[in-house]
Amino acid sequence: MSANTNPDPDNGAPAFIPLEANPELMTTLIHKLGVSPALAVHDVYSLTDPDMLSFIPRPALALLLVFPVSAVYESHRMAEDNTADEYRGAGEQEPVIWWKQTIRNACGMMGLLHAVSNGPARNLIEQGSTMDKLLKESTPLPPRERSALLEKTPAIATAHKEAASAGDTAAPDAQDDVDLHYVCFVKGSDGALWELDGRRKGPIRRGELEENEDMLSPKALSLGILKFLEREGGDLRFSAVALAGSLD
Repeated sequence: MSANTNPDPDNGAPAFIPLEANPELMTTLIHKLGVSPALAVHDVYSLTDPDMLSFIPRPALALLLVFPVSAVYESHRMAEDNTADEYRGAGEQEPVIWWKQTIRNACGMMGLLHAVSNGPARNLIEQGSTMDKLLKESTPLPPRERSALLEKTPAIATAHKEAASAGDTAAPDAQDDVDLHYVCFVKGSDGALWELDGRRKGPIRRGELEENEDMLSPKALSLGILKFLEREGGDLRFSAVALAGSLD
């Protein structure tokens, strides 16, 4: 199924067709944007079964969670955001690069951008590609200007539309309301676990990781996705995909 929720209304903001949580489509999309074929997106069938996790190449450089936006989640998000300042970071010194989502139904693309732009994955973006140019232009900018740049990068919109239109299920309209959302977990240049979500006030530092711990290590899972799912209770309408080495 597709996955998305929307940012606060913004007059004139563009809209994307919601992106299906399909690893094959996501892999094609990131390669089209300029990520090396050495990386791919993989289904995560279990977060706790070692045998199932063993099918995913390690290290896992990013983890994307797709989940229903529940009243419990919204309450937690608003309570946490109410105690946070609006993020104003910019420049190479940031431990992670983060974009605020201003494009309707674009949280799948936002999750992928966050996944490939942070940690070791950033070093596997091909010079001169769409992703390389976006990163180089975005990094010096504060969040509002980054979002404006993203809105005005036609190569991103074109690649997203092609991927979103090629899913296994009929693609919703770009203006539809969809109750599923993407959140990305990555390891920052400071070695910490970060939660990246364009709907939030900024990137959220969730805790310290050891040098040998990736996004599927027990500590990363306990600080990130498992804590998230524990809070959500019995709703099983979630899925997860990981950015890791290609199996080819």
